[in-house]
Amino acid sequence: MVDAWYNDTLWVKAFAPLSYLYRMLASLRRSWLTKRSVWKSPVPLIIVGNISVGGTGKSPLVIGIVQYLIELGLRPGVVSRGYGANSNHYPVEVTMTSSGAEVGDEPLMIYKRTGVPVVVDPDRVRAVKELISHHECDVVVSDDGLQHYALGRAIEIVVIDGVRGLGNGLCLPAGPLREPVSRLEEVDLVVINGEHSVPRLGNAANSSMMQLKPVRLVNMTTGDGKPADSLGGKTVHAVAGISHPERFFNTLNSLGIVVIPHEFPDHHAFTIEDVNFDDNIPVVMTEKDAVKLDIPGLPEGLYWYLEVEACFDLAKIDALLNKAGIEKIKRTTGG
Repeated sequence: MVDAWYNDTLWVKAFAPLSYLYRMLASLRRSWLTKRSVWKSPVPLIIVGNISVGGTGKSPLVIGIVQYLIELGLRPGVVSRGYGANSNHYPVEVTMTSSGAEVGDEPLMIYKRTGVPVVVDPDRVRAVKELISHHECDVVVSDDGLQHYALGRAIEIVVIDGVRGLGNGLCLPAGPLREPVSRLEEVDLVVINGEHSVPRLGNAANSSMMQLKPVRLVNMTTGDGKPADSLGGKTVHAVAGISHPERFFNTLNSLGIVVIPHEFPDHHAFTIEDVNFDDNIPVVMTEKDAVKLDIPGLPEGLYWYLEVEACFDLAKIDALLNKAGIEKIKRTTGG
């Protein structure tokens, strides 16, 4: 079905009547939620989300924004739904001993990369309340949650996969969209992940480009890093449990690495059997997948993950921070 959405396959348009019904119900839900008492956080909230199902590169952008906020002298925290999480209670705060199964792979990756407090809860309002009641955060970043309209927000940022774009432009189930394309006109910034034009987006004034830049390969046993292209010319098992694994495989190819691809479902719960190929060929995973494979005794030097960073337009982020009054917070706290 996903391939049909993004390849503009004709047969999937048979679901168009259901798509229009979904769109109408989504609009009614939004109207109902926004007319109820929307909870407004006492500190500014930045939502980084999307209008399509599947991965678009949100989490690397969240990490980049959080790191930038820290550079500005702010004290950010993060809340997340924690897709794939299976905790026996919520809200739950991510710690160094948390597992991907408990809190979700993306929150765990964000915490390990940034060190800021991260709280996971399907109820985003409850997550923010938990976060700010235990930590002196002066800004909160929500990884996803664009459609969580009970939660007031200061800034809305939407990420679009520049390769797959908006698919056929239809809402579920005939297309990949959670909300219609027109929703993009209302958000503060649309970030396109990859240097590609998105036909259905046009030349929106509120759009910006982002690139995911390979930074280094990190050894999963020792934590040591080496240049991202250090396996250039060599063959590796490339393991990805993400929604668009081809992007990861293509990135490795661009580094001169010969890829033996291994695709798994998004948020897959990896075991050692999934990545044990018994051939002494290096294994390279995405960082999001690697945080879930916390298995002692992995052969040293054989298992790696690729660390990437989001390169985006800081000037546009600065403008949004100023508009939301977050720059004022930075000045009054004195860094």
